[in-house]
Amino acid sequence: MSGLERARRSRFAGVTNEAADRPSQFAEALFFDIRAPENEESETIAAQRAAQLMHVPLLLAVAHLVCGAVVYLHSHGNFGPINPGFLLAAIGLAIASDILAFVLLQARTRFRLSSRTVTLALCTLVGFGSAMMTFFGHIASWIPAMSDGPLLSLVIGTSVTACAVVAIESPPLAIVSAIVGTVGSALFSNDPTFTAGIAFLALIVVVFSAASSSTMIATARARLKLDYEAHKALHFVNEFENSGRGWFWETNYQGTLSYVSQQLADDFHCEPDALLGRQFTDLLSVDTTPGDIMREERTLGFHLSARFPFSDVVVRAASTEDVHWSLSGNPVFDERGRFLGFRGIGTDLTEQRRSEQEITRLARFDSLTGLPNRALMRQTLDEALRNAASRRKGCTLFLIDLDRFKNVNDTLGHPIGDALLRQVAQRLTSVMGDHGQVGRLGGDEFKAVLPGAVETGLLESLARTMIDHVSRPYIIEGHRVTIGASIGIAIGDPERSCADSLIRNADLALYAAKAAGRGKHMFYEASMHSEASDRQVLENDLRQALDRGEMWVAYQPIVRTAGEEISGFEALVRWNHPTRGPVSPDRFIALAEECGMIAKIGEFVLNQAMAEAANWPDSVRIAVNLSPIQFNDPAIVDVVGAALAEHKIRANRLELEITEGVFLADSDATDDTFARLKSLGVRLALDDFGTGYSSLGYLKKAPFDKIKIDQSFVRGAASTAHRNTAIIRAIVTLAESLGMDTTAEGVETHDDLALIRDLGVSQVQGYIFGKPAPSDQARTMANSMRVEADGYSCVRAPRQRLMRRAIASIGGETKEIRLRNISSMGALAECDQVVTPGETMTIDIVGVGPVIGTVRWAQSGKFGLQFTEQFDLGRLAPKVERRASPSVMTPWYLSPPPEVKAS
Repeated sequence: MSGLERARRSRFAGVTNEAADRPSQFAEALFFDIRAPENEESETIAAQRAAQLMHVPLLLAVAHLVCGAVVYLHSHGNFGPINPGFLLAAIGLAIASDILAFVLLQARTRFRLSSRTVTLALCTLVGFGSAMMTFFGHIASWIPAMSDGPLLSLVIGTSVTACAVVAIESPPLAIVSAIVGTVGSALFSNDPTFTAGIAFLALIVVVFSAASSSTMIATARARLKLDYEAHKALHFVNEFENSGRGWFWETNYQGTLSYVSQQLADDFHCEPDALLGRQFTDLLSVDTTPGDIMREERTLGFHLSARFPFSDVVVRAASTEDVHWSLSGNPVFDERGRFLGFRGIGTDLTEQRRSEQEITRLARFDSLTGLPNRALMRQTLDEALRNAASRRKGCTLFLIDLDRFKNVNDTLGHPIGDALLRQVAQRLTSVMGDHGQVGRLGGDEFKAVLPGAVETGLLESLARTMIDHVSRPYIIEGHRVTIGASIGIAIGDPERSCADSLIRNADLALYAAKAAGRGKHMFYEASMHSEASDRQVLENDLRQALDRGEMWVAYQPIVRTAGEEISGFEALVRWNHPTRGPVSPDRFIALAEECGMIAKIGEFVLNQAMAEAANWPDSVRIAVNLSPIQFNDPAIVDVVGAALAEHKIRANRLELEITEGVFLADSDATDDTFARLKSLGVRLALDDFGTGYSSLGYLKKAPFDKIKIDQSFVRGAASTAHRNTAIIRAIVTLAESLGMDTTAEGVETHDDLALIRDLGVSQVQGYIFGKPAPSDQARTMANSMRVEADGYSCVRAPRQRLMRRAIASIGGETKEIRLRNISSMGALAECDQVVTPGETMTIDIVGVGPVIGTVRWAQSGKFGLQFTEQFDLGRLAPKVERRASPSVMTPWYLSPPPEVKAS
């Protein structure tokens, strides 16, 4: 479609829209002047229209004067039934009202009268004036000298003309004038034809006034819009030119300059007027550097003569200075296709050409690591997705975040952190190889784009290898630094994925990887959106939990292995959410570390625990956990010291449990904190030993008093299927050699307790001696000093997995059921009949006999049965003698009463 055709269609569409809007514009114009303005545009137009009505009082005054003078002077003293004084008073009142209104309207600005108020006042004045002129016409008809003849026609014509002239510019005035004139004619005239004529003429005036006002309002709005666009364009031009980033130029059809920016004139040391009228090509010369000489078609002269648009043509100013510009321009044509000239912009390239290569490198690559930066990685991702769509192959995005990097920066300084980032970049690049492109987004965030790679096995292997390589220790300027990495992975669909959605999905996966304990990789799943929103809500609630009193401290006993005496308690923070209920510490502790609440929560736990420990016997210790963030806080020693002084507890009763995370940035600050804590006299315990990196160097450098063996080695240690026994024995031997105590966490069964005791572990902590309990229960246990072990002998009682048939009475009916997973305490029953939890029933196991039990749970087709007495699994053993299959008989306890028994 040609440009002219599009223009014709556009004009036709405009005419159609204008025709469709005319009824609404006409209706709006009727009452536009007396409505409250809806916006600034309407207010401006209303003010303009009100200003055009300032002559109305003068016109009315002249009309009143003419009509009154004609009536009075041509009466020849014969007024008939009219009192001359009354006539003069009426004429004076009308003229005085008009003059007073004119004076008040001239002072409208001083009185801050709105346009709407002015129009309403004029409506009142016109109504009064029309009524007065109708009255003068009526009086003239009573005067003998004027009752019949041209003078009466003069009065009536003057009245009608004045009302029409006054009201023609504002529909509300026309409406008021029409109503008053018609009513007055009907009251004072006996001729219906005359009244109808006046009404018809008034209607014509109203319609013409509304149509004229509608056109004026539409024109005013278009003019305001054009003025706004013109001012905005001029503002943009001035801002652009004043910013120094470029300038505008324009030529006429002859190629001479018709507009020149001040900046261009300043480059030639003259005023813009001095350059107007000169040929544009006289001021500039085309750059003829080697390689561009043969490109004649791209020269500025070619584009100007051929009237072709051009962009970024490099030219040099026709001056002695080595100044270069980049010019862009477009030919301008009118609606008839006539060439009007060129219009375009120019920018200074002098400095850019001197440092072009350096700017390009800095714009696309990270200056610290040499990897592609955020912009180039976004471009790489866009290209990979386009290629994936054309080749119908997927694309994968890795978002990599370094764990505990901030700790390195805070403790060792930014130079060490920068050196660490360079080594991390090298390791990531070596692992990625030819599979994709690695880049740095900023800070400790990296990105990897893997075009065409969507195989889950390959992606998992790359992610695990990346995490493994990044997590290996670094030696930087004599410091041994250990960090980790978390990776979020998003796989893009070859046809439907876009860069923004892929980045968002990978970011959600990275967030989930961090929440899962860091040092992990996670693939994006749709459910992560809701999880992220829920996590944000939970974080907001966590910030207010302490102030609302939702957090409290529970105490789990730590028992001496030899005599099962209470050695101390570990303080564990708990959160009872008002709507969620108890929130797991595994969930909110990590969240508190991320959002900066861990220090506040840790101080709360420390003070609560020590206040409670003051009520215990002096020999019972209290253990409090310190997160790496708390430990690395320079004020932690002062906080602990202030708590000891406030609660008046011996320092060696306080045991601070510290994880290996405090050693990841091995520095002098860490050693200093250990020394200052020991100087207070508190005890230090290495928590969760056996997990993470478990470097023996920690035990050599840090003054620990105790090692806590992680529960992953303790639970099920009595089982021969694990090597946990050997690991625990090694840890105990190591601790004894270093003069340290040992505590086994997570002991739940008597088998594990006996093994732990045999291996020589000093203390035990686990559910077998009690779950974390409120302060009142902990106080009772502390004062009693002893606690008995309570739990299963082993992790799970032995079970008979063979299916057994049985007979039971359910709902008054005899039913055959099937028993599975039979243990000494209960069994799983399969039955089509509905049972009720809590119901006690007797079942007859075929070949074994009756057993009494209680229904603990029930669902479709299954229920769990807990035996009232311990069941001997030996009864299920097959008999040596083989007999014929027993016939199924009704047990005695299911038989009907004798009186209803069948004969």
